[in-house]
Amino acid sequence: MPADRGTDSGRWTPVFLILVIVVVAVLDATTGPELHVSGFLGFVPLYAALRCSFRRTLVVAAAFVVCLTYVDLFTVPDWIAATRAVGIFGSFLVALFSLVLCRFRLQREALHARTSLVADTVQRAVLRELPLRAGPIEAYGFYVSAQEGARVGGDIYEAVDTPHGLRLMIGDVQGKGMPAIGAGIEVLASFREAAQYQGSLESVAGRMEQTLARYNTRSAAQGIDERFVTALLLEVRSMPGRPQGHVLSCGHIPYYLVRQGQVHERRDGEGALPLGLGALSAEPRRSVRIHPRPDDWIVLCTDGVTEARGKDGEFYPLAERLAGWTHLEPAELTRALRADLESFTEGDLKDDATVLVVRRSPDAAQLSMARAAAA
Repeated sequence: MPADRGTDSGRWTPVFLILVIVVVAVLDATTGPELHVSGFLGFVPLYAALRCSFRRTLVVAAAFVVCLTYVDLFTVPDWIAATRAVGIFGSFLVALFSLVLCRFRLQREALHARTSLVADTVQRAVLRELPLRAGPIEAYGFYVSAQEGARVGGDIYEAVDTPHGLRLMIGDVQGKGMPAIGAGIEVLASFREAAQYQGSLESVAGRMEQTLARYNTRSAAQGIDERFVTALLLEVRSMPGRPQGHVLSCGHIPYYLVRQGQVHERRDGEGALPLGLGALSAEPRRSVRIHPRPDDWIVLCTDGVTEARGKDGEFYPLAERLAGWTHLEPAELTRALRADLESFTEGDLKDDATVLVVRRSPDAAQLSMARAAAA
């Protein structure tokens, strides 16, 4: 039964508490009536109520009542019957209160566990667990929310295999809190839908823009600030011979291309305004063609990584770190990056931080090489 499980599953905690009660009671019985130290034992069953299961708290409370009843009846001869009765009643009252407190705590913990489970399930449905796999690519990485205890914040990402090729997206919603999360969910859902049916990245970005515009209209009607979203969209299509792709940046920071052990900062497709601000420019968004190689890696991130500051005020040197770790496998690289980022900032991130390390899966790469050799 959930309400009967305590936060402290160690069996030695109640043993220690009972030992404290017995030692103090023995001390009280052997020092005479002048020193009545057992009166300070009331904190022991209360501590058990905060740390132990209900059954263990009951055992500690029973030991407390038995020992204090013995002390009040047999070690204080000068007390009158009424005083003894008050002392014994007080010990029963403390024991009863500790049991009620324990039961209330366990019920609250069970409720919190159920609520956390539901929230975690919802958050997992919004952002898929990393690594992502779509067709022949895999995307390892991490996402750290600046809001403690939250799985979803202002960063979004997705990778989908579509009739138009493999399409990836990473985005960063302006602002924090529930309005930012709501805007991110709307844009993410729009990308997932549009990526399947729209023939170009420009059309996908246009649909995302329209979705965010509707969200901002609803927000303004409710007195909530409008939001914009920076986003980077990538598309890779399998073509005869060499794959081709497109990149479209909606005000997002550059990405990094790792090719033959060298790290290159790429600003392909930059120049367009963030989603939600497209109406401010008469220039349409235009993607840029790229020519990826089978062994290329792409590293995408949000500005929560590149603008993370250390204790000396310096920005996190992502490109420098990548250059030193290109020999690592994607899973190892993302673990190293996350640990290094937390160490660099001393665990004090000011913004959501997301990193995606994207490459062709080893099986897909081997198949591609085999086909090329056969040709």
